[in-house]
Amino acid sequence: MIRLVCSSVRTASLKEFSMPTFSHSITRLSILGLAALAGTALIAPARATAAAVSPYYGRWTVAEDRPIFTARGRLYKTIDVASCGRDFCGVSVDDRGKCGAVLFRFLARHADGTDMLRGRAKWGDTQKNVEIYASIDGTDRSFELSLGDGHDFGERSGSMPKFHGSYRRLGAARCTAR
Repeated sequence: MIRLVCSSVRTASLKEFSMPTFSHSITRLSILGLAALAGTALIAPARATAAAVSPYYGRWTVAEDRPIFTARGRLYKTIDVASCGRDFCGVSVDDRGKCGAVLFRFLARHADGTDMLRGRAKWGDTQKNVEIYASIDGTDRSFELSLGDGHDFGERSGSMPKFHGSYRRLGAARCTAR
């Protein structure tokens, strides 16, 4: 063991200095520093990965073979759902693939698909209540979208949705919003 000893004649306040004690302290600080860096490095990709695998993200189209739409409902035929700022949005896509209006916006914390989405969505020149429910069956992903005056889109005529669609995923979203 190597010991460094300062002369007590020069300064009475210096204590005996032990190299092993010093090196153990440096080692502990290094390990704690590396652990802190590794922890922050692992958290950021985990958040990005969670957002990237959202059951809502992608290009979606109505699952019917020959759907018929009203002028307002046509906006909901094909929808791109992707991140938009700190949120995620649904953007209308026309038959030629051109990006259109932002139909709905939800907070990013709801992108994991664990909850039914409830909010407001564009319906012509107004806003209506919207409910969206994601479903994952193995590799098959789909979602149901209901739009109307209430949030209870049950069997009663007063709560029937103005629009309802079952969607299948076509691939990655290409339209985004701010």
